[in-house]
Amino acid sequence: MRKPRLMTPGPANVPEDVLLELARPVIHHRSAEAKQVIVEVTDGLKEVFQTQNDVLILTASGTGAMEAAAVNTVPPGGKALVLSAGHFAARWGNICKAHGINAVILETEWGQPVDPDQVALALRQHPDTVCVMGTLSETSTGTGHPVEAIGRVVAATPAVFAVDGISGVGAMECRTDEWGIDLLCVGSQKALMLPPGLAFLSVSPKAWAKIDAFESRSFYFNLKVARKKAKEFDTPFTPAHTLILALRASLRRIKEEGIEGIWQRHRRMSEACQAGVQALGLELFSARPAEGLTAFRVPAGLKDTDIRNKLTERFGITTVGGQDKLKGKIVRIGHLGYTDEIDVVATLAALEMALAELGHDVEPGCAVAAAQQVLMGQRTAAAVG
Repeated sequence: MRKPRLMTPGPANVPEDVLLELARPVIHHRSAEAKQVIVEVTDGLKEVFQTQNDVLILTASGTGAMEAAAVNTVPPGGKALVLSAGHFAARWGNICKAHGINAVILETEWGQPVDPDQVALALRQHPDTVCVMGTLSETSTGTGHPVEAIGRVVAATPAVFAVDGISGVGAMECRTDEWGIDLLCVGSQKALMLPPGLAFLSVSPKAWAKIDAFESRSFYFNLKVARKKAKEFDTPFTPAHTLILALRASLRRIKEEGIEGIWQRHRRMSEACQAGVQALGLELFSARPAEGLTAFRVPAGLKDTDIRNKLTERFGITTVGGQDKLKGKIVRIGHLGYTDEIDVVATLAALEMALAELGHDVEPGCAVAAAQQVLMGQRTAAAVG
């Protein structure tokens, strides 16, 4: 049996010490111990998010945080500007539709970054926009978006800026307060190194003003209720408190490495993986690659399932393909959270062998060498792109 190697952009690998926390006896979720853990993890999350704003813990996937952000800040019939540039960015529009929010869709070609100037133009055309909904890292395309620049545009308007940071936060630079992010949505199963089941939402004073301006129809995701309970270091409903205990362990790991160091590590891994993929003659899909995953186009004559199945069956490595209109067209390699440079090098070595066995022209060692050059500082990021 092959040793399993999870190289997907989520769920991602979970460290052993974090898994061991999940094996401990279950405590009561309203106990003093459970509340103290919430105190600790809230402080840790603020450091990861780079915010002094409120951070709320929800028992849900990251999509739950997105829905909470939308339904609590934009009343039914209100207007939201959705920056749609991929499968997950489009989810903002689906959430708006479900809750009667008037979504204006600003479409960007998949694989291209959202243009801040186009956001500014859309906001001039729609000055009644209540919330701009964007994405830090679009997992479906492997694209990182210029959230800092977009944040400056939105901050100059009455609208608030909600960002899906589910696959980006903890893997790539994100400075919530400096960048004007009013609502940051994050999930547990990505760079925070946990199983799925928790969502996190930071809320700025500007966002709270929108939230307090009307009564949300949401019951489970009512942020006013969540804010009230958070002041008591508690949650409105039964939380996934065993996951919160495990989160404390993962946040201690993050604090030990330092968030700046973590961003740098992910940047190195991303550049190394991009260099290795390109050395194989493969084409990167994204014009502005995110730092938690690398997406490349499937070479002519092969199927994405050929490559991915070979990686799994031959080497135990799990990757993922494309979604929606990219189904069958790209392969995505995740390298976020509890992943290091050697994991990336090993995956590239396996990719070399898999492609060779599938009949693709491969020079053995070319991808590994290209990645090593990046990791040893012998090749610059400019040379990669």
